[in-house]
Amino acid sequence: MGDATVPDVDPAWPDDAVEVGRIVDAWGVRGWLKVQAFATDPQALFSSRRWFIKPAQGPTPGRRGDSNAEPSGCLKITAAKEHGDWVVAQAQGVADRSDAEALRGARIFVGRSSFPTTSMDEFYWVDLIGLQVVNRQGEGLGTVVGLIDTGPHSVLRLLPEGTIAGDAAAQDERLIPFVSAYVDEVSLPNRRILVDWGLDY
Repeated sequence: MGDATVPDVDPAWPDDAVEVGRIVDAWGVRGWLKVQAFATDPQALFSSRRWFIKPAQGPTPGRRGDSNAEPSGCLKITAAKEHGDWVVAQAQGVADRSDAEALRGARIFVGRSSFPTTSMDEFYWVDLIGLQVVNRQGEGLGTVVGLIDTGPHSVLRLLPEGTIAGDAAAQDERLIPFVSAYVDEVSLPNRRILVDWGLDY
């Protein structure tokens, strides 16, 4: 993202805010921020010139923002780029290293509506969370509660309908590789994923 002028008026916290990264440290001495993106491809961070931030908490990749919570503020991003495994960015009003260090640990949210458009067979993780998974026989396998990035591909984490993630036992969890060999169809409008997977797998 190149330099850009952003109006001084702070925009409203987006209703579709999604947590996409975290500020881990200052980068250099001129106020640049070192950011951990929660996706292998950090395009969501580059898709908006406004990063909404909240105080530090545990990492929660892809979690949708709590629109009822009081937002902490907005960073107006003037430059951002990939740097190795990190994203580095510069924001208005963050003039030096101490300003950047003061933001260490802050959680970054971006409006889902500002994400780049995906191709037909690509999906953002946040859009898959909460979808019902059924097999070709019409049997319900559970609800997507998360994804695991294994490198070559992602794996869907499912729990039985109505199960609270923190209360689930390990045997309740079902893992299905998110690859075309097992996934027949993803229907975001119908909130459903059709898979070639048995109840006893």
